[in-house]
Order: sequence, then structure tokens, then C-alpha cells
Amino acid sequence: MSGPRVNALFLGNASGVNFSLVLSPIDEKTGKLHHSNCSGSREAGDWNLNVMPGGDISKVIISLSRNLQLCLPNATDCCTTPLCVVETLQVLACRGSVMLAHLLIQAEIYANSSVIGNVSENATIIPNQAFQPLGSCPCDLTAGACDVRCCCDQECTTDLKQLFAGSCFTGVFGGDVNPPFDQLCSAKSMEHTPDWFPFLCVQSSLDNTPFLGYFYHGSTSTPRDASFKIPLQMSPGRLFTGYRQGDPIMTEENDYFTIPQQSMAGQCVGNAPVAFLRDFDVRCLTHLASYKEGLPHDLRVNSGTGDFIQQNVIYGTITDKDKFITRSESPPTTAVPCKNATFAEHYKFIWKDKNIKEINVTVFLGSLCDGEILTQRFTVKFISLNNTNETESLGNPGYQVGKPLRAANLNASDIFGSLKLWQPALGGLCMSAAYTPVLFGLESLSGCMLEVGVNEDCNLLRGNVTDKLNSLIQATHIGKRSNSSYSNVNDWVEIIRLDPYNSDTNVSAGNLKGICSDIPANLNIRIIFATVGAVQGIPQQEILAVQISYSTVIWQFQCGLTCENVDFLPITASVQFIKVPAQPPIPLTRFQINYTEFDCDRNDVCWPQLFYPLTQFYTGEPYPQCLAKALAVAFVVLLVVITSSPWFQKVWEKSLL
Repeated sequence: MSGPRVNALFLGNASGVNFSLVLSPIDEKTGKLHHSNCSGSREAGDWNLNVMPGGDISKVIISLSRNLQLCLPNATDCCTTPLCVVETLQVLACRGSVMLAHLLIQAEIYANSSVIGNVSENATIIPNQAFQPLGSCPCDLTAGACDVRCCCDQECTTDLKQLFAGSCFTGVFGGDVNPPFDQLCSAKSMEHTPDWFPFLCVQSSLDNTPFLGYFYHGSTSTPRDASFKIPLQMSPGRLFTGYRQGDPIMTEENDYFTIPQQSMAGQCVGNAPVAFLRDFDVRCLTHLASYKEGLPHDLRVNSGTGDFIQQNVIYGTITDKDKFITRSESPPTTAVPCKNATFAEHYKFIWKDKNIKEINVTVFLGSLCDGEILTQRFTVKFISLNNTNETESLGNPGYQVGKPLRAANLNASDIFGSLKLWQPALGGLCMSAAYTPVLFGLESLSGCMLEVGVNEDCNLLRGNVTDKLNSLIQATHIGKRSNSSYSNVNDWVEIIRLDPYNSDTNVSAGNLKGICSDIPANLNIRIIFATVGAVQGIPQQEILAVQISYSTVIWQFQCGLTCENVDFLPITASVQFIKVPAQPPIPLTRFQINYTEFDCDRNDVCWPQLFYPLTQFYTGEPYPQCLAKALAVAFVVLLVVITSSPWFQKVWEKSLL
């Protein structure tokens, strides 16, 4: 450990367990730790031990009580050296005289470098970087040490500079903060200097260099961290502005509120943070040997304003275990035959504005035995306080990433529809596969295996595969927005269906046994959407069109090691989201296509902007002043043209006679 506090977890029933803390010095001769027994206490030297029991998991906290400040003159109770604490600790968990567990801790803690006591009132005067360079040695990056190749570093001695004297950093980074710029008349760094350079060069001192403020721009803005990248607060504090969509939910201990979720690789991560206004429904596979309990349900959650709310938990018992349990063929791996486990957890977050008002949790428990595979289910749903009937969970009428698509059967009596994908199950067979809804913005690919016999009729096979794929799409229309009304036809777009194959053509492969062509084994769902606006800074997505097509394959019976009369045909369904502009782009004119040299976006010289100072887009100075200067320049040009013409010279000569 490198800090004054460390946390550990004791797994198991802590009733009757005595925790003790022992300082264990290392024997200088043998290099081994001294033997420790169970007669210790919870205090050892400057260290304290606290235990927070919590059922089968207890939290053990070891903290240091001494001062970690560096010693000032004539000061006591402080650190005399930067490396303040170097000690070895042992944490023992005993029941009577029997040691159940022990933890070895090597502590190396450095003193705090912050200043305490009387602080000098002499403030550092920072010059205005618009008139004087703020950093005279930009390559000096390490305080109190010599930076290699930084010859302007004041910490570098003469001997050290001789080691890299020929490799010093050059330019502004190397300390030349006022280099001669190319426009300076005395500068000779420009190659191929044009003939008119002496007439347009700048005669100025280096104090007016354009490199002023090169590294420091003066005005700064604090960027907003992305979701799941917000740093944890080191001490308890308040969230003054509440949660935004995608922000991780925090607990009373300033930790993330976590629920198992699926990672990008498809595996379940037990400590995944829950994001505000992000619903999910995941299933995780586990067995008795790898089963772990999640966060305790008595954990309080930060509402977003610094207040903490308690979870309302309702426990239930699973009656039908067949939906969650599958048998494993592997031999037993644990000595405990069965254990009480969590089969499902359903979280409902009631929210308003940027705050969480209430958390309702439903937990289903059951018995998990050795040799069984448990499919745990975890769901999180955010419900608005103003709409607790769950018909709509977001104030934004547009679709949000991760939300299910809204489907309908407008031509049937039952208008509620669905758009689903297969969810993998044990064996991967279509007959036992579960379903999961299509989520907006998440491109997906799912599939299952269909049993096919060697004597399968090709026409029946095509119809069977088509029915399996069409069972995923129980809808005729898709809602343009997440709050599309079933009574308004204009809120929906019709699903464009392309036939899987042309029934008028002969698709038979003859009398070949075990071969069928043009099997529509792949379902392709393409969804076209656009960003049509924003609500409270959140983009509003709207679906413009949905198309369904099929890709055909040639199925051929495969005979493995043991040739049987049954083969498996893989069928898949994919979802692709295509984003298009909300408004069609302005087409290029014929002039822009043919005369690309006059295109300002593709050339450095832009002739159409020759009179840019006279347009309304120029705001460098008042428009009347620009107009007066332009008229003056035009008058001078006109005067030069007139006086240089031959007829003006003749008139001038006649006037002198």
C-alpha cells in the first residue's frame, strides 16, 4: 500500500471471528517474518483496524493515524524523511485460537508535499503573455531536476550540459521563445525570397514577436468528461448539477453503483457501472464454483444532489427453475452440494429532471446446485416520475442509443408489434433460442442452428427458413420516434420487404439428394435514421426508413465422422443502422465542378473573397470605415489608370503649352 488507508474483504460468516492487527518486523538475519498468533488487538503502533460486517461479506479497513507532513524547523509529530513509513503489517482473522485467514501488507508511504503553517504572502507575478513570453524555458518539465537535452534548464549543471551539449532542443521548445520570424526584414531564413520582399517586410523589434502566447492561449475552458470517465471524488461531496444522461450513478461511499453487464466481448462484467437513463437487460452464465454475490441491497445511492436514497427491495422465490438452470456434464467441483443464489434482479429507477427519486428492486432467489449452469438475468429500467406507467421513460421524443425500437401492426386488430433477434441458448438450436429486442443504434448479428434432414424437400426447407426469419419481425410499421402514437399514421414508417426469392423461377436443384439452392438463410435489416434536432442538448434521432432483405445460400448435406440423417443449417439475422443528413446537401454548381481553382474550400487563394472586407461577414472594423477605405483605394487606382493613359499625357502636354 502507498496511502494511509486500505480496504479488504473477508468472505464468509464473520460471526464469532476475531480480527487483529500485528506489526511484523522482518528478522535481519533470516529475512523472515516473526510468527504471529491470534492474541493481537485491533491497534498496532499508529495503525487501526475497523470491521464493517455485512452478512457473508465483511469490509476490513486498515488506516494510519499519524501525521504525514514533512517536518518544519522545531516541529514534532511529523516525517523527517520523504519516505515516511516503511512497515509490514499482518491482519489475522481467528475463531478462537484457529486462524481462518491472514493478510500481509507492505506499507511504503511518502510524506505529503503540501505546505503547512505560515505561508508567504509574496504572490508570483505572472506577466501578460500577450506582451511577454510566459515560459522562458518550455522544455523544463521536471521541478528540481535536470531535463535531458534542455540546455535552458537552470537545474542542469555545467557537467550535465556537456553530456548533451550537441543535442539540445531548438526553437521555441528549447528556450528560444523570441526567434526571428520570417516576415522580419532582418531575417534571412526564408528560401527563394521574392523580389518584392524588401517592400513588404516588417521592421519590428523581437518584443513584438508573433510567438507571444504560442504555448499559453490565455482563455481556458473545462472539458466535460465522457461517460464512465468521470474521476471518483477522493472525499464525500455533493453532485451540484445532478446526473446527465450516460453519467455513472454514485453510491454513498463515492463508488460506482455496479450491476453485472455484458462487455464488448460478450462476457459478463460484475463491476460494470450503471449509467443514468440507460436501460439494459442482460443474462449472465455462472455455476456454483464461480458464483459471486453482487453489491448489498442496503447500499444507499446518491440521488444527484448529495442526498442518499435507500433501495426498496422485494424478495421472491423462483418456482420454475427450468427457465434459468441447465445441466452440465462436467464432474462436481465443489464440496458444497447446493447454495442459495440470486436468479434475477430487476431494478426500476424513478427519476425526475436530473435526480433519482426512488429505487425499486425485485430479487428472485433459488437454489443452485453443483453441476448446474445458472443463467442470471439483470434488468435496469428508468421510469419518469411524471409517467410512472412505463409507457415512456425519456423526455426526449427521439430515439436514444440502446432503447428498443417501437413497432406496430397497423393492419391488424392487435396493433402492438415487435422487432426481435435471437439470443444464444445452450446448443444454439433455433427451437430453444430466446429472443431479445432490437436496440436503436446498436448494430447486431445473431443466429441459430436449424435441424435439416438429408431427405428434406427444398421447397419446404425454403418455406421453413423464411417462417423462422419472419417470426423475428412481427410488425408492419416502425415508429419514427420513441413516443410515436398508435393513433397517428404519420408517426410511423412502413417496413419495406423484399421477397426472399422469386417464386416464378425454377429454384429446384433437380433430383440431387441433400442439396438445395437459394435458401434464404440470412435476414438483413437496414434502418435509416437522421438527427433532426436536440432536446436539452441531447440529439433527437428519428427513423426515416426500414428495409428487410434476404441473402440466399446453397445448402449441402455435410457428413461428419458419424454420418447421420440430420444436419444443421445456420441461419442469421443482422441489423444495420445507416445515418443520413436530415436535409439533403446543397448540390455543387456547374461552375464549382468545372473550375475547381476558384473553389475556396480546396484552394489557399480564394479569388471570390477578394472583396471580403466589403461584405457583411467581415467584423474586424466598422462597416463605414471599411467602405471609406475601399472608396479611397478605388479612387487612387482610378487616378493611376487615368494618369498613365496616353490620351491623358497628350491633354497634359497641351495644357502646359
